[in-house]
Amino acid sequence: MVMGDMETYTELLIIGSGPAGYSAAFRGAELGIEVTMVDPALLPGGNYLHSHCIPAKNLFHLTQTLKQAKQAAAKGLNFTSPAIDLTAIKAWRDQVIQATAANLITMAKKHGVQLIRGLAKFEDSTTVRLTGAEISRIRFKYCIVATGARPIALADFPFSADSRIMSTAAALHLTEIPSTLLVVGGGPTGIEIGSLYATFGSRVTLAEKSKQLLPGVDRDLVAPVEKRLAQLFTDIKLNTQVAISQEFFNEVEVTFKTGSTSSKHRFDRILVAVGLAATTDSLGLEQIDITVDGRGFIPIDKSQKTSGKNIFAVGDITGQPMLAHKAIRAGRVAAEVIAGRTAIFDVQATPIIIYTDPQICWCGLSERQAAENSIPYTTQKYSWKNSAHAQAMDTTDGFTKLLVDPENNRILGAGICGSGSESLIAEAALAIEMGALAEDLALTLHPHPTTSATYEATAELFKKTPAHT
Repeated sequence: MVMGDMETYTELLIIGSGPAGYSAAFRGAELGIEVTMVDPALLPGGNYLHSHCIPAKNLFHLTQTLKQAKQAAAKGLNFTSPAIDLTAIKAWRDQVIQATAANLITMAKKHGVQLIRGLAKFEDSTTVRLTGAEISRIRFKYCIVATGARPIALADFPFSADSRIMSTAAALHLTEIPSTLLVVGGGPTGIEIGSLYATFGSRVTLAEKSKQLLPGVDRDLVAPVEKRLAQLFTDIKLNTQVAISQEFFNEVEVTFKTGSTSSKHRFDRILVAVGLAATTDSLGLEQIDITVDGRGFIPIDKSQKTSGKNIFAVGDITGQPMLAHKAIRAGRVAAEVIAGRTAIFDVQATPIIIYTDPQICWCGLSERQAAENSIPYTTQKYSWKNSAHAQAMDTTDGFTKLLVDPENNRILGAGICGSGSESLIAEAALAIEMGALAEDLALTLHPHPTTSATYEATAELFKKTPAHT
């Protein structure tokens, strides 16, 4: 048998090594399942580690530091003007990625998970063919598909290596800081990356086809961010369609159409951030009769099962919300079901974080969802202007809000807009999952002065005589 004809067998095959894939692999191995994980990338971690979440958080940390350094002058602490070294930034990012990938490899060895580099494609419901690997086929009893999602390219804005049009992944590599940048898409990713470039010095214009930024998010949560973006961005164009007029060597000319008005503008670079599509087109799902929707996402039940009796799907490939923590939980659920345990994905309050400035977080029921589904609720909001900690940290442009059931005061949802709120939203998720009442949160002693104490203060507002005003 020649090298290219080798095949092997595994009890559980996992296609994809991102958070969904590796969490399923490690949990499956813990439960005594023989696991093989396949991914075409050189190192495990998926897009989450190599091109999306972790690189974005690296840059967000730097821009927050840059912002704080500039603000410090007004408070009596002066620094020399910061210099942006893109080579050093890349080296630091690569160091973080390499260290995290190395840890995943160590974890795989510890759990006895076999890692194979290659591109997998289904031949039938128990076999995949590999490309770019020493092994040509893998036969399996169960399979978990965890290949994630990729940025959507628009017909007028194709991605290519020699183009000045960037996907979100390319933008996060930060090879240059363009003088002018157009961001197409006013969703979370477009605003996050656009804000990074604007903080580093680009003149950023954002174009969104709908009438508001961050469609689907409660408007009160978005308002402080809109105020900040109006200062940070050169222009924000809503209800606007964008088309390329011409691409030159060092810039791109586009046409904006807002209502009946059209205008042409030129930009050094364009970022297209209009969402993600499932990475399913090369899997050969048609060979195993797996159902997909119009954008390639795989429908699943609460056990992560697909329409194939031995095929599971986890992570971004199953659709919104596309979050690493959701993917990790889903991967564990699938592995436990395969191991014969009773498990379902049953989460009442998925925390969602948008890394804007200030950050937006929410979990559980939103006011928009309540209105759309005619769910009764009452709400209270506590402005961070009343927080001693926020005053001291100069982060008063935020607030904390709670939604409760008007019949029993049970907490249904929570939202926070404010600096550092990513570290606060988990408490609200726990309260919702445990069925806590607003009174429970009010009676929980929170440390002062901290912004976590705004939960206590907000919950007290449901009483007729709150301790905080």
